Amino acid sequence: MIKKPVKNKIRKNRHRRLRFKLSGTTARPRLNVFRSNANIYAQIIDDSNGTTLVSASTADKDLKEKLTSTRNKEAAKAVGTAIAEKALAKGIENVVFDRGGYIYHGRVKELAEGAREAGLKF
Repeated sequence: MIKKPVKNKIRKNRHRRLRFKLSGTTARPRLNVFRSNANIYAQIIDDSNGTTLVSASTADKDLKEKLTSTRNKEAAKAVGTAIAEKALAKGIENVVFDRGGYIYHGRVKELAEGAREAGLKF
């Protein structure tokens, strides 16, 4: 009997392949996206130092109070604008977008568009 691969395992393999090509530097850190069923998370990471510079998610207390739901496109767009505002406050303007192996559609796309509209360049 042949087992079918699990979707998350396929995504992780896709993300691993993508990470060979993508790397965040001090000049241009990496904007990483993780999506769960309940929340969406975004981090700006400097891979050369191995540090997280800025993070935002729908699980954050201040953002969660403003949202009606943490699992829709509006919530993802709010996370995108929040991460962009935090990044611009720290002097980060240019980033490399790492979609985490997810298809650039739906919540991932809304997060990216929210970050772009708030002033991040990628």
